[in-house]
Amino acid sequence: MPTYSVYILYSEKSDIYYVGQTANVQRRLTEHNDPLNNSFTSKHQPWVLSASFETGTDRAVAIKIERFIKKQKSRKFIEKLIESPMDIRYIDQLVRVPRSRD
Repeated sequence: MPTYSVYILYSEKSDIYYVGQTANVQRRLTEHNDPLNNSFTSKHQPWVLSASFETGTDRAVAIKIERFIKKQKSRKFIEKLIESPMDIRYIDQLVRVPRSRD
């Protein structure tokens, strides 16, 4: 089973952050920096990985955390996550992601 992560990229060129989720952070970083990629992120290349947080084997959890971060619409919130990675553990509680029981 793959392990999913939420990642934060930074574009110095545009001075913006991008938040996403994936099972392979390095592959996604490469895709975001691909000059042939025609998407939102292609306009702001190059991207550097600022942070990534493992969220477990359930992709739904990663998606909920990604959406929660994006809904904050707060640069300060993102920068705090980058500075204090342990905060990501509390986000899944804030979004009320149900945990499977043993």
